[in-house]
Amino acid sequence: MAAVRSYSVYILLYFFCFLAAQGLQVISVEPGGDVTLPCSAGDDSIRAVEWTRTDLEPEYVLYYRDGRSDPTYQHPSFKGRVDLTDREMKDGNVSLVIKNVIISDRGTYECRVAKGGPSRRKRANIKTDPIRTIQLEVTASGSEHRNAGNGNHINTHVGLAVGLIAFLLLC
Repeated sequence: MAAVRSYSVYILLYFFCFLAAQGLQVISVEPGGDVTLPCSAGDDSIRAVEWTRTDLEPEYVLYYRDGRSDPTYQHPSFKGRVDLTDREMKDGNVSLVIKNVIISDRGTYECRVAKGGPSRRKRANIKTDPIRTIQLEVTASGSEHRNAGNGNHINTHVGLAVGLIAFLLLC
């Protein structure tokens, strides 16, 4: 019986670590570099895409609808520096590219998608939960987080920390 309970604790620990690592992704980039914030909406028909940063007013980093970006509600600091990696959104790819990253780009970004047919309204007002949340860290040159490939670094330490806390609580 004790062996079964111990085994169950390990399964729960792994489950919490996996979920926590999937929930918040941390990406680091150096100032002046370009960064891609990954987001996938599946293969369904995509009507609109919102990338937001909740600490901004207006909070829109990018609002994409009807095959083009709508700058109406976009925060001024992102104008001319952001775009989707694939404007056709093949295979549900709605990843965001931020060009010429600056220190003030640091923050938590959320990706939301409205699915279905074309919208007749000016804005789709996407009310769903974010399908991806990403913490962007802008690091100084020569940082240990630098990845020679493209400046991105995915940090899974958040998942390990949450898993450790969950394990301690279960014990």
